[in-house]
Amino acid sequence: MAVVTQSQPSRSTYRTQHSPQRMVRDALRLIFVYGLLIGLGILFILPLLWTVSSSVKPIGSGARFPPEFLPTQIVLDNYPQVFRMIPFARYFVNSAFVSTVAVTGELLSASLVAFAFARLRFPGRNILFLVLLSTMMLPGVVTMIPQFVIWKTLGLVNTYAPLTAGAFFGPAFSVFLLRQFFLTINLELDEAAKVDGAHEFRIYWQIILPLAKPALATIGIFSFMASWNDFMGPLIYLSDTDLYTLALGVNYLRSFRGGGELSYQMAAATMFVVPCIILYFIAQRYIIQGIVTTGLKG
Repeated sequence: MAVVTQSQPSRSTYRTQHSPQRMVRDALRLIFVYGLLIGLGILFILPLLWTVSSSVKPIGSGARFPPEFLPTQIVLDNYPQVFRMIPFARYFVNSAFVSTVAVTGELLSASLVAFAFARLRFPGRNILFLVLLSTMMLPGVVTMIPQFVIWKTLGLVNTYAPLTAGAFFGPAFSVFLLRQFFLTINLELDEAAKVDGAHEFRIYWQIILPLAKPALATIGIFSFMASWNDFMGPLIYLSDTDLYTLALGVNYLRSFRGGGELSYQMAAATMFVVPCIILYFIAQRYIIQGIVTTGLKG
């Protein structure tokens, strides 16, 4: 009978691994890493804190020099004053409508295209996928004028169609992200479903989509934030003030008498970013899980 002996670490090895010098180095390394992360976090959150602080400052404090980070007097009337200057609620509803339609269209179209590239076998699949990815390399300013000419010819300028219709044609980044996720799902699930008589669309709708919730949540959040924060699109295509989105409405605040006051603008900007912040904290775990499982890690 063979006797299995477990080797024990020598005292010198134990002493080396737990020496005071090594423990001090590890502690200093952790202090440096966490200090750097905390410093970068403060640096990135500083503009948001400045916006919130400026939104409750008295009128005229924005032009003071040197600027004051903390308000000497908190004025909450800046927020209701924004509603009296512009139809903030109407602009909020317009933005919510445009963002909801864009997110719905992007999730449906991108998931269908990604399913075809990931699960179906057809000639030229890889070439078509490369062509799709190449569209991501085109700057938006290159396609801005041709797109405007197309919508102008169709008579859809000053409508929400230019702001939402593009989402129904499978944006390249969303297709890429979902395709990477679909490739991680075992193909045996598709084969088992086909044996039971399921067709391709049923496999996509009842098997693939329920398993892809993290990736779909990630795409939905990215799409919502892009549509909600979009300023150039509404500026180009919308001329009727009743159709303005919130991003354009906050900028429109500057044209009012007294609307150019920094405190009013910062109050409007604070209310503008609140939905994105709430949505991010609610779906943060889905974003991290979706990015990790799709391979987009740097």
